[in-house]
Amino acid sequence: MHSQIHLLITGGTLDKDYHPLQGELYFPGSHIEEMLRQANCRLPVKCEILMQKDSLDMEQHDRAQIAEACLKSESTQILITHGTDTMVETALYLQNNPGLRGKTIVLTGAMRPFALGHSDALFNLGGALSAVQLKNSGVYICMNGRIFKADKATKNRALGVFEAI
Repeated sequence: MHSQIHLLITGGTLDKDYHPLQGELYFPGSHIEEMLRQANCRLPVKCEILMQKDSLDMEQHDRAQIAEACLKSESTQILITHGTDTMVETALYLQNNPGLRGKTIVLTGAMRPFALGHSDALFNLGGALSAVQLKNSGVYICMNGRIFKADKATKNRALGVFEAI
């Protein structure tokens, strides 16, 4: 039996959809449950929506809320969906929290919303679900089929991928 994975939802492009009347992306709610169903995921996953924010709007108090949820979690395996623009900053914030040592925390997201199709969201979620089970304790970013330590990743905005530093 696998221990339960705690999946914290914070927003980001992964959970956005296009609002045809307003002509912009918005948060209609989370797509994570549908993604897990569509992927036929059989892992014990507890989903919790903390917030639905574009990561460019994330502030330190939001990162503190994410850290607090990780600290309170009974699980040692935590997956966080997050916007890609400030994912590294949040990962570093969590990595620098001594209370989180002993937990495996993986952040993932998407460059294109799941709801719009042709998205990397499902692939990244699947990779992150595997990573959170296989990696030793620490904070990681799982994007584009790769797993990075929090302090060893950067987003290459020109290419739309995460790379090692």
